Amino acid sequence: MPASRKPPSIGCLASHVGFHLRLAQLAVFEHFGNALSEIDVSPAIFSVLEVLQQNDGITQSKLAATVRLERSSMVPMLDKLSRRGLLERRASTTDRRHNHLHLTDAGRELLAEAVRRASQHEKEVCKPFTIAEKKLLLELLGRFRASKKSESA
Repeated sequence: MPASRKPPSIGCLASHVGFHLRLAQLAVFEHFGNALSEIDVSPAIFSVLEVLQQNDGITQSKLAATVRLERSSMVPMLDKLSRRGLLERRASTTDRRHNHLHLTDAGRELLAEAVRRASQHEKEVCKPFTIAEKKLLLELLGRFRASKKSESA
């Protein structure tokens, strides 16, 4: 086969977990984007809305830490969600440095539709796995995250 038709060699990347995690993330995010683009919900927005639903009144800083977003990207996202009427910021009554975040009714409605679409997306991207394999994958990824967290502590 001529060199121009051969797939490029990836060398040592073939055995690097991080490289394969990145490729998997790109594939999952692309599928997610296709599933939720109609309602203008990205993976980051979905995460923010779900965490807000589960933690009414959470502060911006705790939300950013929970979904692992930098403040520089969190504030513009919250501004966008606020302009869309999906969340409201309320100043803390005890600490002027903090805002507490609350989903609006429109935010809860959008999230319900996003959860429905995300559930379908999850079924699609997990088709290659049995239930036990998906459970194992989540366990292994959790272990990986926990080990990296303890190394940085």
